[in-house]
Amino acid sequence: MNEFVDLFSSTDPSNVSTAVRLLLLLTVFSLAPSIIILLTSFTRIIIVLSFVRTSLATQQMPPNQVLIGIALFLTFFIMAPTFHQVNQEAISPLFAEEITLDEAYDRASVPLKEFMSKHTRQKDLALFLNYSESEKPEQVEDIPLTTLIPAFAISELKTAFQMGFMIFIPFLVIDMAVASVLMSMGMMMLPPVMISLPFKILLFILVDGWYLITESLLQGFS
Repeated sequence: MNEFVDLFSSTDPSNVSTAVRLLLLLTVFSLAPSIIILLTSFTRIIIVLSFVRTSLATQQMPPNQVLIGIALFLTFFIMAPTFHQVNQEAISPLFAEEITLDEAYDRASVPLKEFMSKHTRQKDLALFLNYSESEKPEQVEDIPLTTLIPAFAISELKTAFQMGFMIFIPFLVIDMAVASVLMSMGMMMLPPVMISLPFKILLFILVDGWYLITESLLQGFS
């Protein structure tokens, strides 16, 4: 414990550099869940995948762990160019002691701002700019993260729910058709979901649903 305290209290440049790296690493790890959820494509992906499972009415299939795992790896795949740019322009120079921590923060925020602004509706961004009484930014780099992050979040929520609505439509038609047939046959006590479930799964398999969903998500962030 004393060695850990001495590491931060030492005036030796090498020890101070190590302390800064350790502090930065701990900060990133503690904020990693929030960063992944609010600053990346994760929110849209996990909501759309959840809509797919709900529309199929397969209860817990696929399990939550599978959906979250797929969403995480799709997020890493989509965000790979942005993360590479952050590492190349901010993290690597910082660890090489070529720039300061403040400069690294400014450089790292630029690629994230470019990604988020590309998928943020102007209406949502204007809402938070007007509420904070901020001046209209002339370029992406001038947008504060405190304004851009919530605007990006609500934009992603709207987009995800729009995609979820489109996913629901064909399965809703199947449910209505099965319910109408059961009503006409007088089988009102038989749950329509029990009969429609195999047809919905069959339709999803025939159209290669997972491929279409993944393709739509990737094209949405292209």
